[in-house]
Formats: sequence, C-alpha cells, structure tokens
Amino acid sequence: MRQPTDPTFVPLAALSAHPRQWRSLEEREGVVAEDIPLQSEFSQEDRREFLRLMSASLALAGMTACTRQPTELIVPYVDPPEQTVPGHPRYYATAVPVSGIAQGVIVETHLGRPTKVEGNPDHPASLGATSVISQASVLDLYDPDRAKEITYRGDTRSWENFLLALGSMLNPLQGTGEGLHILTETVTSPCLGAQIEAVLAQFPRAQWHQWEPAGSHSVSAGARMAFGRPVNTYYRLADADAVLALDSDFLACGPAATRYARDFMDRRRRGDRLDMNRLYSVESSMTSTGGKADHRLPLRYSEIEAFAGAVARGVGVPDTATAGEAPNAQWVDAVVQDLAAHRGSSAVIPGDWQPPAVHALASRINTALGNVGKTVIHTAPVEVQPVDQLESLRDLGNALDAGSVAVLLILGGNPVYNAPADFAFARLLGQAKNTIHVASHHNETSAYCQWHVPESHVFEDWGDTRSFDGTVTILQPLIYPLYRSHSHLEVLEALVNQPARTSREILNAYWMGKKPARDFESWWRQSLHDGFIADSALPEITVAPVPSPPGAAVSAAPAGGLELSFRPDPYVHDGRYSNLGWLMELPRPMTKLAWDNAVLLSPRTAERLGFPNQQRVTIQRGGMRVDASVWIQPGHPDESATVHLGFGRSRAGSVGNNAGFNAYLLRTSSALWSAGGVQLTKTAPHYPLATTQMHQSMDDRPVAISADIEHYRQNPDFVRPLENAPERGESLYPPWAYTGYAWGMSIDLTACVGCNACVVACQAENNIPVVGKGQVLAAREMHWLRIDTYYQGDPENPAVHFQPVPCMQCENAPCELVCPVHATAHSSDGLNDMTYNRCVGTRYCSNNCPYKVRRFNFFLYQDWYTETLKLQRNPDVTVRSRGVMEKCTYCVQRIREAEIRAKVEDRAIRDGEVQTACQQACPTQAIVFGDINQRANRVAQLKAEKLNYALLAELNTRPRTTYLAELRNPNPALNTEHGG
Repeated sequence: MRQPTDPTFVPLAALSAHPRQWRSLEEREGVVAEDIPLQSEFSQEDRREFLRLMSASLALAGMTACTRQPTELIVPYVDPPEQTVPGHPRYYATAVPVSGIAQGVIVETHLGRPTKVEGNPDHPASLGATSVISQASVLDLYDPDRAKEITYRGDTRSWENFLLALGSMLNPLQGTGEGLHILTETVTSPCLGAQIEAVLAQFPRAQWHQWEPAGSHSVSAGARMAFGRPVNTYYRLADADAVLALDSDFLACGPAATRYARDFMDRRRRGDRLDMNRLYSVESSMTSTGGKADHRLPLRYSEIEAFAGAVARGVGVPDTATAGEAPNAQWVDAVVQDLAAHRGSSAVIPGDWQPPAVHALASRINTALGNVGKTVIHTAPVEVQPVDQLESLRDLGNALDAGSVAVLLILGGNPVYNAPADFAFARLLGQAKNTIHVASHHNETSAYCQWHVPESHVFEDWGDTRSFDGTVTILQPLIYPLYRSHSHLEVLEALVNQPARTSREILNAYWMGKKPARDFESWWRQSLHDGFIADSALPEITVAPVPSPPGAAVSAAPAGGLELSFRPDPYVHDGRYSNLGWLMELPRPMTKLAWDNAVLLSPRTAERLGFPNQQRVTIQRGGMRVDASVWIQPGHPDESATVHLGFGRSRAGSVGNNAGFNAYLLRTSSALWSAGGVQLTKTAPHYPLATTQMHQSMDDRPVAISADIEHYRQNPDFVRPLENAPERGESLYPPWAYTGYAWGMSIDLTACVGCNACVVACQAENNIPVVGKGQVLAAREMHWLRIDTYYQGDPENPAVHFQPVPCMQCENAPCELVCPVHATAHSSDGLNDMTYNRCVGTRYCSNNCPYKVRRFNFFLYQDWYTETLKLQRNPDVTVRSRGVMEKCTYCVQRIREAEIRAKVEDRAIRDGEVQTACQQACPTQAIVFGDINQRANRVAQLKAEKLNYALLAELNTRPRTTYLAELRNPNPALNTEHGG
C-alpha cells in the first residue's frame, strides 16, 4: 500500500472508536496515518509474483502516482497499522464544496478507501444530512474518466517539465505580470484567496477573473442594488411562520438547501403539527419547493418581478411603483396580509435565477417587515473577492481578443462549454500565447488549451472552504492521489515559489498566521476532528436599504411571445457532474426524467402548439438553434418554456457524453436566466425520454393521504377510514412472537421534499448499479428506494405529493409464499430477507408484490472490470451478478453490525444507534427507523400517532414501513385548492 513518508504528515482526524460515532480528541492521540489502497494497475497480479517483482527491481517505484512525496515503493497490505482493523470502517470529517460553497460531511473509509459520505451532525450546513451531490462525491473520486497525467498538446509530461515550461512562460513578463491572467470559479477558500493575492502581489499587473455559470450573479447584483454594497443573505427558517418563495427552490436546490429543508420542516412539525408555518410559492417552473407549498402560483419569469413589486407596495416599502396591474390581485392581497400578520417571523426568499430587481425588492420587503436579524441574516460576502462575474469574464474575453494575454491559467471550470454563447470562448482561447487548464477531467476547455494539469479531488488533498454562513471547513485528504494530480494551491504556489510547497504546507502556513503558535497544534487537530473551525461563521452585519431611484418602476412583462427560462439541473448542476451515473440516472423530482433534459411546457401551451409529449423540436433564438425534446409538465406556466443546463456535453466522459442537449448554446450574456422571442419548430416525430413516472404502478389505488390542518383539527381520526385496514382475523400466515428486536420504519409525508438524497444514499450504501437509459426505458431501473410524485387536481396547477417507497418488510409478505426456492424469507426480527445465491430468477416474488419494490437484474449491470469503481463499493454488502432479485433490506448490514457491538458490550441496541442509509441522508428527518417493540423509541411513538397509516392496508400485508399522512396549512383567504 502507498503510505505517506513525509515525517511531518499529520494523522487524519479519526471519527470513530466504533462505526458511526465520533472518536474523541484524546482517543485520537497517537493515531498513525491510515494506509492507502493499492492503485489498480497491479490488481491482476498474483501476490507472490508481485512481491517477487518488487524485490527484484526498484524501478517500479517510479510508478507511484505523485511526485510531491519522496520516491517510495508500493507494498502489499501485509502489516497494517495498529489502529486499522479489517472490517471496521473509520470516519473522517471534511466538506464537499459546490460552486465554492461547502457542505460539511463525514466520510466512511474501509482500509483507506472512501466508500460512503454522511452528513456532519455538528456542521451548520448539514446537521447530519447530505445533499444528492454530496452523496455522489465518492463516485466522482473513482470516476475512471478523470484526467490521469499532465499533458502538453496531448503528450504526457511530468510535473518537473511543467514547472520548467511555466518558468519559461513567466520570464518574458519581467516580474510585472503584464499579460498574466488567472480564471477561476467562485473562490470562498481563505487560503486559496490568500494564494491568489500573493501571486497578484508578485505580479502586480496580472489580472484575476471569475466565472461561475450557475452562480449567484443576480443575488450579488441585487444586494448592490438594495444596499449599495455586496452582502451575503441567508435565512433562519426555524423561526419563520410565513414564507414567500419568489421562484426559489430553497428546499431542494442551492448551497443552503439541506439546512433550509431541515429548519423549515422542524418548524412545520411544531405543536403536534397544529401550529404549522405556511409556504407560498410563486414560480416560473415546477419545483420541489412549489410542490410542498400550501399555495402555489405559476407565473412566467417576466411576471414575477411585477408580483414582487405589488407585494412590496402592499407591505409599505416606499418608492415602489409598478408598470401595469400586478398578476393575480387576490394572491397579492392574501400574501400581503399574511406577511404583515407575521412581522419579524416571516421571510421572502428570491430564487438565484431571478433578476437583480427581484432580489432588491425581497430585501426591502424583509426590511419593512422587520425580519432582518431574526429570520433574515446579512453578513459580509462569503466570496474572497465578490465581483460582477459576467463583466469579469467579458474583460478576459476582450483581453484575449486583443491578443494581450501571454499566459492564461484556468483553475477549474469549463468556460468553453458554459460561457455565454455570444462570447465565443473557444475561438478566444486560441488568441492566448500560452494556456494552462487545471481540471479534474480533460473536458471541452482542456481540448483548446496547450497544457492540462489533472486536479486533485477534494478527498485527495488539503484545502479549506466556507459554507453558506461563512463557516470555514478544513478539507483533509482521505486517500493518496489516485493519479498524478495537483491542487490549485500547488499550481499557484509554483507561480511564486520554487521549490513549491505542498498543499498541506501552504494551508498550515496560512492558518498558523491566524492562530498563536503555542496553541496551533491542538487547535488544528480539534478543527480537523470537528470538521470545521469553531466560531468561524461570518458575523451578522447591519445594512440599510438605499433609496430607490426616483420614479423607479417595476418593469412590465413583455407582451406575447414564448419565454425561455434557464435553470441549473438539480443533480448535475451546471454540467460538472454529468459523468456520474448515479446522478444521470436519478429521476428528477417533478418530471421523473433520467439521462436527458427536455423542453418543459404547460399542457395548454403544448396543446396550442400541437406538440405531444416527447415531440422532437428545434429551439430557435435569434441565429442560435438547438434540437431538443418536449416534456409536458403539469403546473408549468403558460406561454413559457424551461430548459435545464448541464447536458449535451461532448467531452464529459464515457457516461455523460451526448446525453441530452446543450442549452448553453442558447444562453447569452444579456439573457443568463431568461430570454424572449423563442420559437419551437417540430422536427423528427419522436425522441424517447426515459422517465420513471409511470413505473411500478400500484394499480391506481389511493396511496398518498393528505389533508389540511383544519380538517385534522376537527377530525383527528380522518386517516382510519381512508386507510381501510381490515380487522386482524384468520390468516394463512403463521403468527410470530418477536421476543427480541422488531425493526420498523416511519416516513413522514409532510416532511418529504422529494430531493432524492435518500435514493442516492441507498445506492451508495448497497452497491446498486446503474443500468443506462435503454434499461430505464424498459422500466428496469435498479433503485431499491424510489420517491413517487403524484399530481392531484387541475393539470394547469395541481397539488403535488411526494412518497418514498422502500420495501415494506411485510408481516404477511406476499413474496415469501410464492418463492419456489425460499430465497426470500422472514427473519426473527421482522425483516424480509433475500438470499441471493438461492434465487433462480423466477420473479414470482416481484409479480406478487403489490408495492412493486423488487428489482431484477436482467443483465450484468455491475461493472466487474473497471478497477477504480471496485474501490468505491461497500465491502459489507454483496455485489450482485445477473439473474437475482434485489430489494431494500433496511440496511441489514448496519443492523447486524450494531447487534454484534451491543452483544460485545453486553447491552441492548440503543434507540437511534442503527440508522438506515436513507434515514441518515434525509435533510428533513422524514424517515425514522428503530425497534418498534420498545414503546419509548421514536419510531414506535410515531407509529402510535393518529396520522399513521399503512400503504395498501386493505391487502392485509401488515407492512413494517408505515406513513404519517401529509398535512398542509392553506390560507382561508385563498381557495382551498392548491393553487389558490
């Protein structure tokens, strides 16, 4: 195994004396650095032959994947460190940044292999939960399409060759840096920011540019418009009684969504669920947040500004004029009255993609309502240097076009793919004399650059970053770099210092300057252990809105025409994750589409245009055109179309190439989030879109029970007649007395926001394969857990219900009776177990399952050949071959692990000690698991609530998984229908 030989190497902060619990600082003393897994190039060698070759020659030492450490041998894992026990995972705190904003996580490792990501319960951005992207980050680490070598015009080079070439590029700049340009994405890392400032100090005429394609451009511009300065705004939704979302999907998307969803649902469950908050959503495209809203109003993108202006005027914001009548006056009046009734305990949240004027209006509304300092918090920006990124990129484009760029260093990002189409960035890159791209993959931008340096994964190197509230997290390496990769810190260091320091040396030197030397070591170890730097959140500041310009009016919506709105994809974001099969195959919350994006249209607009579902069309905007496919989306506003960014990649990798269409080709600098004058023209008759919306149908039975709280208050037993559960009587199933544990699950439908974090967590934990678009089209997706999305009412603005559906673990399991080989059987603690090596693939059990939760692997979906993917898999779970039935097992490996631990310690398993993967990932704590034999356990208490019901109870399957009926809190001033 590769082991760090640097004598100053700091042991990684261990997190568990036993699985899933923290290791104290005292326990961590003396822990040595954990071994790192063998790289895959020798995996096919017999061990004896490998040892013989190693002893015969030291030449193999040159194959070590990193030149930053002294030359060392790759040795077999024969004498492991004392602290490492095979089969006992260890846990480390770090963070997963997206667009520069971090989510604190804890990473599970097996013998040095990161295999699973969980939330950090003490980190303010996660509180123990995770997002979909954080869950998939471990797959990103092992992506076989990652760049592996430094290249110059496609030819392999060494790090030393690159440093020599870099010196040759900088020599003509004569120390001033004239002609040196650095392009980054959004930078929140204090250390990286200091490193860039050091470069600019040494090269005073060098220029730093930033571009984040799905960044908070409107948020920053709106803050300047409202306060005259850059300001970071976040929300304390646990204290908000009334929330207005202005085209914001704050419950499921964005850097703070995990925390917002938790806080919002904690407030929603207050007071026995009879003191709920209320959510209004006004949006231009159907989102998870709109689906959970008590009232939802679909408006075109251009109409939301007028709506916000009317609300601002209604709550008393001065100098707010409006051009024309605001849309839906009844809605405005009801929202204004509700917000005014909750001064200091309400919040208005604008979407990142809304124009700056909407953000400015939201800030003024929150100030007028007295929400600032209570539910709305302002701080200094989390970015190191907040700039107008569009203008920053434009300045770089102008310099390139003028031929004044001698050296262009691009740190991360992919501007050839995602820069505004009118910038023609691919052409401009050819104007630079020297171009260097540091990125994890050899992507579209790399193809136009001379040098490409592989970027280290966030789990492979040291660094730091900030969360949405400014909390600083130290990023620590969990595995030795798999390839010849380098961090941004190291590349910038090479510009100013030779020999260059390592990332750890750079990071330590930066933070040593911030803390007293005598306390640094203990402070450093504690920060690594905790996963963040204590008390590092940015302090709250007081800012006052600047007066609106005299006569300022809200812009009127354009008359007529089809509007086109751009959105980042909820999973692959701006396209950077489009090579991750877990995310590509994950059904989108509202459309249930996988492997593709689409043109979303309302039912009425699609009918007017004569487009059936999945109609292939050409989108035309000016001289730009893109071929796409139509998806008819209930609840979408009329005369508007929505497309998601992040697809249509040409150099994403083997998974993401040519999936969907590239919406960036229609996106210009003058229309980052919305454009008018768009035409849709029929082309080919049909383009199949893979969607799971109609898969695993339960025969149209009522499954998701929902009511408003007033109905619940007057009739608290309303669930019982709807559940239609038969009285327990004669049965063919023999009774079983559970004298030990009896495992069960409760799922709160009020809390579920349909984010799908649980689905990806289940996939990562249980080694569930990706099957591809063709198999999804054939209804053969393998997810053991699904989230069903139901639409109810008027298709133009329906109510939406989310329902997670794992295996029900039935007491009277229909699957068990029909299996001819007894592959599926009942366990002594109530689980419906699967014995894979007994299964002969009759699929009788699946046919007999009324919940349709079993999956059959018709083909060999598992990748048995790609070595890096083998490193990711959970060694505690069988990797299934073809021809067997798979299903949810309540993460039985975690149950058995806890049983062994409790037996060794001569005690019973504690409540909450066993958490299923889906429960642990859930941002809203909608899923609760435990022993239902113990009445004091939380799961037993939830099952005793009046809202508890069993899915398809009339079948008398007596499932161990039950649900709490969904409750909503509609405003009596609006109609009781979902849309008001």
